[in-house]
Amino acid sequence: MGGPTAFGWLLVVLCATTGAYCLLRMRSRVEEQRRAAGGEALTGFGMAAMAVPAAVFVPPSGTWTAYAVVFGAAGLRALWAARSDPHHLHHVVEAAAMVRMALAMAGAPASAGGHAHGHGTSGVPLLTGILMLYFTGYVLLAGVRLVPAPAVPGGGPAPGWGDRPELSRACRLAMGMAMLVMLPAM
Repeated sequence: MGGPTAFGWLLVVLCATTGAYCLLRMRSRVEEQRRAAGGEALTGFGMAAMAVPAAVFVPPSGTWTAYAVVFGAAGLRALWAARSDPHHLHHVVEAAAMVRMALAMAGAPASAGGHAHGHGTSGVPLLTGILMLYFTGYVLLAGVRLVPAPAVPGGGPAPGWGDRPELSRACRLAMGMAMLVMLPAM
């Protein structure tokens, strides 16, 4: 990904931490948490790998094409799961954004400064613009959903780390914001 090295590393840390928490959510007692967590972990770690500054590491040729195939398959799996749970439609859009970024990185040569750009002077491509609009709305909605609900007295034992809905919402918000930052940089 193009951009300042420190900024790239901050994105790497944010996305990798989100991916790690999603792996933790896969151990949840709540089935809904477990189902969504795997795809979100894949996206978090994939975004972390894409955010590694090009000045530090340039992956071997074919890596981004492999990413596009992996996230294309993840998108198809999410589309299949969306038949019974519409929440998975968001995972379809996430996977489409990851495929878009991977293909942009596969087709863009790195410049002397280590920046890879998927578009030239013509501006943001239409698909990237649509994805950015979607993620802008998603981030705004996810931010509103972070407002805590009133506590219910006697609600039972404290939930484990994998069962904390506010943490999973915060992770989704973080990944949405990272996607908003990464999309135009491609």
